[in-house]
Amino acid sequence: MDFENKVAIVTGGAGGIGSALSTALVSEGTNVVVADLQQSRVDAVVAGLESTHPGKSIAAAADVSAEADIKRLIDLAESTYGPVDFYFANAGVGDGAGIGEDNQIWESALEVNVMAHVRAARLLVPAWLERGAGYFVSTASAAGLLTQIGSAAYSTTKHAAVGFSEWLSVTYGDRGIQVSCLCPMGVNTDMLNGGLEAGDEDGEGLGARVVESAGTILEPEVVAGAVLDTMRAGRFLVLPHEEVLEFYRRKGSDYDRWLGGMRRLQARVAGA
Repeated sequence: MDFENKVAIVTGGAGGIGSALSTALVSEGTNVVVADLQQSRVDAVVAGLESTHPGKSIAAAADVSAEADIKRLIDLAESTYGPVDFYFANAGVGDGAGIGEDNQIWESALEVNVMAHVRAARLLVPAWLERGAGYFVSTASAAGLLTQIGSAAYSTTKHAAVGFSEWLSVTYGDRGIQVSCLCPMGVNTDMLNGGLEAGDEDGEGLGARVVESAGTILEPEVVAGAVLDTMRAGRFLVLPHEEVLEFYRRKGSDYDRWLGGMRRLQARVAGA
């Protein structure tokens, strides 16, 4: 995998995993469009990148729940740097608790955590098929492979994000389109710490608490490094917390036992 002079779009790029991905890509020589809801926040990220790698990044405000905004990001990347090689569907929301009595919580989670990925792929895949190359990276969560204690909307939509990434790989993997899906547990981001508003998050948060007690809280830079390493290796799952794979195996080997264990974990968390 060659990152030099390639063109990437990173959503949820104003902080956390998105900012770390942007920094890692620029350091590899990639041209990056850094996108998030608030222009001032992505401007700050790009100002830092420009100080060390001038001309390699550009900031853009965008709401990834709007297809027109995603198209605008693609147009900006193409007019500034050339055809898009990598798309990092990293923006995410983690609002809500329990079953989610407010439909708006579900609608927001579906739009940002799932449909934003679908819309981006819909816009990018035809050109990638013509070129015979393209790379789609989805930020999901360990909650998308396991589940989570807390928000039903987060857990359900992260499962859907993993499922859509799988579908992309199965459908287009033999036609030049590569896909990776990031599924970490706890990452030291504003979302994990409850510091951002809906739509401004960058990948991890409430979903990390499914198995947070069993894993180390990683820094975003470590996670970004794992993403690039996985892309170089051409693998699908990005698992910065290696224990997630073992949890996933246990789930698949004895679903009822695993569910019972999760109920016991939920009881311990509730008691704490």
